[in-house]
Amino acid sequence: MTTHFITAEIDIQETPTELQKAIEAELKKQGEPLRWAITSVDEEQQKATVEAVVTKSAES
Repeated sequence: MTTHFITAEIDIQETPTELQKAIEAELKKQGEPLRWAITSVDEEQQKATVEAVVTKSAES
């Protein structure tokens, strides 16, 4: 198992719950999220930048 630091841009959602689900779904594409944080928000573009640490199995 390896850990990776990733950055992703996520479209801002209508509610915090929807935003959390969108972030978790995007991170799952990269591996199993250990932790993540929204590090910046671009209100004009309606994008949130998320930094995360994910784990991947050796087979991936």
